[in-house]
Amino acid sequence: MSTGPGRLAKQVLAEAVVKLRAAGVEDPARDARLLLAHAIGIGPDRLLLHLADPLDHGSASRFDAAILARAARRPVSQIIGQRLFYGRSFIVTADTLDPRPETEILITEALRLPFSQVIDLGTGTGAILLTLLAELPAATGLATDISAAALAVAQRNAEALGLSGRAKFVRTGWLDGITEKADLIVSNPPYITLDAMAGLEPEVRDHEPHLALTDFGDGLSAYRAIATQAPAALRPDGRLIVEIGWDQGRAVAGIFADAGFRNIDIIQDFDGKDRVVSARAAA
Repeated sequence: MSTGPGRLAKQVLAEAVVKLRAAGVEDPARDARLLLAHAIGIGPDRLLLHLADPLDHGSASRFDAAILARAARRPVSQIIGQRLFYGRSFIVTADTLDPRPETEILITEALRLPFSQVIDLGTGTGAILLTLLAELPAATGLATDISAAALAVAQRNAEALGLSGRAKFVRTGWLDGITEKADLIVSNPPYITLDAMAGLEPEVRDHEPHLALTDFGDGLSAYRAIATQAPAALRPDGRLIVEIGWDQGRAVAGIFADAGFRNIDIIQDFDGKDRVVSARAAA
């Protein structure tokens, strides 16, 4: 596809939808609109006002490149460099997972009770920690990640949201070396099994960091490590809340029970599938 400057936006948009549909993109019209708005430099909600306008050279070139990337199944968030999560915009790169709507279930559960100090394990973009801090202005937090590149993105997001003064970022595995105490620990760890990786959509399998997706095993090793380390980092009666795969509720609940946690709840997502496990440390 070559858009070429001077052609009407609605013409190149229609051609882009055809190209993305042929590439197997799930919602080609939505993605083409988002990418065109990004190429023009306007909000998606304003695109309708500009469909009868001719594209200038810069916009045409940017849209061409964006559609080529999307046809290669690169995620929209990586192309435009951001993703909305819980009403806020987060910087996204190939070094981080794309924040997903189902993770908002974890946010809702975490906010059900107040907390003063939160630790986020495997933070990625920082979306979980920073959302919780933004929603609870009196709280402070710490985030860990084994990836220096991911932590750099999280720090950029903290700065963009004005939360740098309340968030600390540490490069480490889970809670290794962490001495701080918290009344809430949260995590969206890698839980996809190695066998399931091949069946993922190309956007995930080929473009998101595998270390953030899978433990290269049964998908439960992160929960075992967190359950072992979290009791020492939680204040009495503190909460541990994690995102899980749709078929892992009972297994993760069992891991937490074996580690001495109590009041263990399995929480479903919008489709009625297990999505979050919440537990309490000993009183």
